[in-house]
Amino acid sequence: MKILVTGATGFVGRTLVPLLAERGHEVRAAVRRPDATVPGAATAAVGEIGPDTDWAAALRGAEAVVHLAARVHVMRDRAKDPLAAFRQVNTEGTRRLAEAAAAAGVRRFVLVSSIKAVTDESRPAPVAERDTPRPGSPYGISKLEAEQALAAVGSRTGMETVVLRPPLVYGPGVGGNFRTLMELIRRRVPLPVGKVENRRSLLFVENLADAIALALVHPDAAGHAFLLHDSFPMSTPDLVRGLAREMGVKPRLIAVSPDLLRLGARLAGKRAAYDRVAGSLVVEDHLIHRTLLWRPPRNTAYGLRATAEWFKSCRG
Repeated sequence: MKILVTGATGFVGRTLVPLLAERGHEVRAAVRRPDATVPGAATAAVGEIGPDTDWAAALRGAEAVVHLAARVHVMRDRAKDPLAAFRQVNTEGTRRLAEAAAAAGVRRFVLVSSIKAVTDESRPAPVAERDTPRPGSPYGISKLEAEQALAAVGSRTGMETVVLRPPLVYGPGVGGNFRTLMELIRRRVPLPVGKVENRRSLLFVENLADAIALALVHPDAAGHAFLLHDSFPMSTPDLVRGLAREMGVKPRLIAVSPDLLRLGARLAGKRAAYDRVAGSLVVEDHLIHRTLLWRPPRNTAYGLRATAEWFKSCRG
């Protein structure tokens, strides 16, 4: 199958492209600059992604699209209007690509969205496919609108659409808060989460890539929005212990009352940070199991080990 992959040079794309090539697909990577190279793929320069992107050359001959590229959630967004900035890339960029793909005769379009399109809030009960999406951040709103824009194009044109909504994705090459946590563990900084009893779903990047590859070809995937995750959720203390073990260091977990942590976060204006550290966000993945018979090929222990080995290699 001839597949166009956006975001091929990003965290997920660097794992997905080799996997697709290994499974016999012909991959073309949409890149910003003409001089960019992607191992295992031909390239097509498209510049910045947005409502005016010219996709004609990149889509020529493509049978399927995997849309990974997005303006991602950041801790300190400096945009004057964050929602407008997210919509420019995530919503209108997706709409433009979907319309161009349908016009080019693409049969299937796989959008990698986010659990944030459903909820940004921590909650004790698992998130399920049947739940009404209620995103609470500009990023989550833009991703839900991207899903809706894609569905509208698919309904109008007959192009098959599939949406994947992963939780936190980790693995070699991970950045953001996950990499920051690993650096804190490496430096043996005391972490006041020893008494936190939360549960969070995670997804190893190789598992996400495997699910994307299946969604491209499975006849029953079309028309669904799937939640997915590794086999079992983890608490924050267990995640710290697991990473520390694989990094060969002793974790420094301090037993601070979650109520005290919550109060401190509220007084410091860091309630969102508290939710990411101490809140629970578990997703159900029954639909992808029943419909595609998908199971994550790698367990969490393997994922943490691979991530820790990569991190140690970066540190020399």
